[in-house]
Amino acid sequence: MPDFAYTARNMSGERVTGRIAAGSEREAVALLTGQSLFPMEVVAEKRAASKGKRVRGQIMALTYNQLSSLLRSGVPLLRSLSVLRDQCSHPVLSQVLEDIYSRVEDGSSLAEAMARHPRVFNEMAVSMVRAGGEGGFLEEALERVATFTEEADDLKARTTGALAYPAFLGVVGTIVVSTLIIVFVPQFAKLFDKLRERGELPRMTDYLLGFSDMLRDYGIWLALAAMIAAYVLRQRLNTDEGRRTWDYVKVRVPMIGGIFLDLAVARFCRVLGTLLRNGVPILRSLEISRAAAGNRVLAEAIGKASENISSGASLAAPLASSGYFPKLVVEMITVAEEANTLDTVLVEIADGLEKRTSRRLDLFVRLLEPVMLLIMAGIVLCVVIALLLPVIKMSSSL
Repeated sequence: MPDFAYTARNMSGERVTGRIAAGSEREAVALLTGQSLFPMEVVAEKRAASKGKRVRGQIMALTYNQLSSLLRSGVPLLRSLSVLRDQCSHPVLSQVLEDIYSRVEDGSSLAEAMARHPRVFNEMAVSMVRAGGEGGFLEEALERVATFTEEADDLKARTTGALAYPAFLGVVGTIVVSTLIIVFVPQFAKLFDKLRERGELPRMTDYLLGFSDMLRDYGIWLALAAMIAAYVLRQRLNTDEGRRTWDYVKVRVPMIGGIFLDLAVARFCRVLGTLLRNGVPILRSLEISRAAAGNRVLAEAIGKASENISSGASLAAPLASSGYFPKLVVEMITVAEEANTLDTVLVEIADGLEKRTSRRLDLFVRLLEPVMLLIMAGIVLCVVIALLLPVIKMSSSL
């Protein structure tokens, strides 16, 4: 349902401005009239610019920290948002803060206003802010969100930097091999015609020549089909079912699936431990932390654990039965539940998983470079062998 910005006068003749959700402009006018307001102007709001653009993690982390510092210093929420809005130099974030300020001024909670901009505020941030607002620890929640955002941005930057050279190798290698097969290999076709007529052409060479002809004749169509497939896949991933499938594939991929899973488990444990430490009830904490995990498959497993807890069972047993939590993590949670130190142990689990994941990610990236070199060298070697085999056979026959 779209929002309409309105300017009206109340029964006392005072000028009133605000927003109202309605199906049409006529419905908005009717709703305002029902509230004893006399509309002067009703305009449909444009879509927020944030829905098509993102804001860098470092900028968001700084914004969260600044808002937390203002609130901790005793500055009211509306005044804090006004200060952030006025000093913000990022065009997209400035518009978002303006919208959030207006919505909070109209009576919405901070989390509800943030949820209107999913391209800027992710599920974890909205969930943590909602919990902080309900539990009375909004400043700490914003601080924790800033830390999460900064760590995620640092991890992304390190990974992108480490993958730059392997990606360069892949692109250059693909161009070189494609040029070799499309331009260089066909030059040998006439040379090998006599061997093909006598049925003496090596099968490896025959396959190479056929593959070269296919790329030369249908290469443009194959590239177009790949672009269409990529577009369809991207649209599919924008759906709930597509995102769930992608989350399932991520944790099942050999070698790197464990990295994705450990990161999601670490995020869940840290958020859950933080919420429990601030006195949020276990069921509410699980509801918020499952959304903050960032993986729908893991969130479903946590949801089943919540159902068991509501019936009086422990947390560790359903987490273990899901198959997504490492045995060591389950054992630590079991002992923590018995010792009533679950909040502290969960944060320790998150620290350990993040350190282990960082080491595994560094090792994977270091191995990727020589693997890419070996793959490219292997492809070139196969092409060279396929071209030399007929030459060697012709030489031996002479």
